[in-house]
Amino acid sequence: MYELIILFFLAAFLSIVVGTVAGFGTSTIFLPVALFFLDFQTALVLVAITHISGNIGAVGFFRKGLNKKLIILFGLPSIILTIIGAYLVIFIPQLLLQIFLGIFLLVFAIYSLLSPEFTIHPTKLNTMIGGSLSGFLQGLLGIGGAIRGAFLISYNLDKVVYIATISAIAVIIDAARIPVYFSNNLLGPQYYYYIPVLIIIGIMGSYIGKRIVNITPQKFFKKIVLIAIAIASLLLIYQGLVG
Repeated sequence: MYELIILFFLAAFLSIVVGTVAGFGTSTIFLPVALFFLDFQTALVLVAITHISGNIGAVGFFRKGLNKKLIILFGLPSIILTIIGAYLVIFIPQLLLQIFLGIFLLVFAIYSLLSPEFTIHPTKLNTMIGGSLSGFLQGLLGIGGAIRGAFLISYNLDKVVYIATISAIAVIIDAARIPVYFSNNLLGPQYYYYIPVLIIIGIMGSYIGKRIVNITPQKFFKKIVLIAIAIASLLLIYQGLVG
């Protein structure tokens, strides 16, 4: 029993480290692991708490790179669509949507790796579309970071700006969806003691992630993120197929 709990918290820590370095991935890695131990709704809430803790840490550690304009344009539509997605969790089957999302992200990652010159223009419309998509999927599936990463890394941002901004947006989204989960009683009181442990793990993991980012050259950073998107997409497809 205790061994399983330790493995659960270890998976949380590792997912935070990866998520901090890539700017996303905590939920993509941790959610399927959590589902080995918990039902979907309980896992969704605990992963969300881990996610927001790690991103709060990342915002603090990379605060010099915050891009307020991107945060507002990406974050505001994310809040609205996250709330809608969170309310629809109990009504919409997630597996088919995961497969389609995985295929889209895989094609995007491969194309971007093969065409390094590819960029998305950071217009208001593109930014709001990215925020809406990532917010809705975060609320519905608990996984929206890969969409955020795909949009923002295509803006060719400096690595510190990218991580600070994507983490701040994630905090906004999580702050919108977590109260909805609790209002729908998705987390039983027997799991409340997990919360402070996951918060501490989130801060610690984001600090280790910061140390890794600091020694990663900018010219390799975009490739690392795109490879992470490709891996995340394969995980999404696999999870959707095996249920």
